[in-house]
Amino acid sequence: MSFDNTEEAEESEELFEHHRLVASPNQELLRLDKYLITFLPNVTRSKVQAAIKEGYVLVNEQPVKSNYKVRPDDEIVVSLPTPPRDTDVHPEDIPLNIVYEDDYLLVVNKPAGMVVHPAYQNWSGTLVNALVYHFQQLPHMQGNEGRPGLVHRIDKDTSGLLVIAKTEQAMTGLAKQFFHHSIERTYLALVWGEPEEPQGTIDVHLGRSLKDRRVTAAFPKGDVGRNAITHYKVLRTLRYVSLLQCQLETGRTHQIRAHMKYLGHPLFNDALYGGSEIRKGTKFTKYKQFVDNCFKLMPRQSLHAKSLGFEHPVTKEQLFFDSELPEDFQAVLAKWDHYVQYN
Repeated sequence: MSFDNTEEAEESEELFEHHRLVASPNQELLRLDKYLITFLPNVTRSKVQAAIKEGYVLVNEQPVKSNYKVRPDDEIVVSLPTPPRDTDVHPEDIPLNIVYEDDYLLVVNKPAGMVVHPAYQNWSGTLVNALVYHFQQLPHMQGNEGRPGLVHRIDKDTSGLLVIAKTEQAMTGLAKQFFHHSIERTYLALVWGEPEEPQGTIDVHLGRSLKDRRVTAAFPKGDVGRNAITHYKVLRTLRYVSLLQCQLETGRTHQIRAHMKYLGHPLFNDALYGGSEIRKGTKFTKYKQFVDNCFKLMPRQSLHAKSLGFEHPVTKEQLFFDSELPEDFQAVLAKWDHYVQYN
């Protein structure tokens, strides 16, 4: 059983930065592939050209072709699917908010700002570092070494519930449920504007953006990416923003964030998907200051993994867990309530 990527997780390949080069101020124009062969150890021209073609090489944060001419002060980043270090995870005494635990699994409520597993630039302080401190001999899913106990993930700046497997039996059973999309996952999202329909389904393919590999893009023709289905329902409208309940049928990279951008309603303060600028309302000083204050109050995308339901992989009991919105999310909603009421 392969690792099932859930909303916010990286898709089939996860890129790790291996090299960062800055051309000198006196750099003469030189083909990118030739430049990299000169400055990188133990690489061939064919490997460099293949990496460029696959989009693993960015110049000034943009994909280019092999015949691109390197210019003075160009910043070149080479990122590859394999991590530039081993998969050993070092235990760290980090508190966990455990909402349920038995001999086979546990459910944790992850705070915003905590990375789920070690990766480039985040080798410590992650949920997995905490797990291996508090629990020994957690299982590893095949192809997912270095991430013990994980059967799904959520993004660093998304808060909410995650189920962790403590045994091989639990991991296999939970992975099957994720594979068959039988796990119930509900998120709350604050988005810009108000969708035309109070509830609906977004059934649009998603895949890695052809322009920016950090971003998941929508491909409505279905000729690129993988099928992705999000069911949404408007819970509250607050003039310029709306609180949505989103239920995942599939679990693609940044699924809710990408689908909401496609719908024209990006998540509030989601910088990667255009939600960190005013998308609805005036841009006069008073309103702009209010929005900026909201951004400061919750300096992340407004997304929370609120509930999680599944069949216990061993006892077969139906389990359901719910969580409160974190304080920053509640505070922003309260500010919008006050603004709508008195302005």
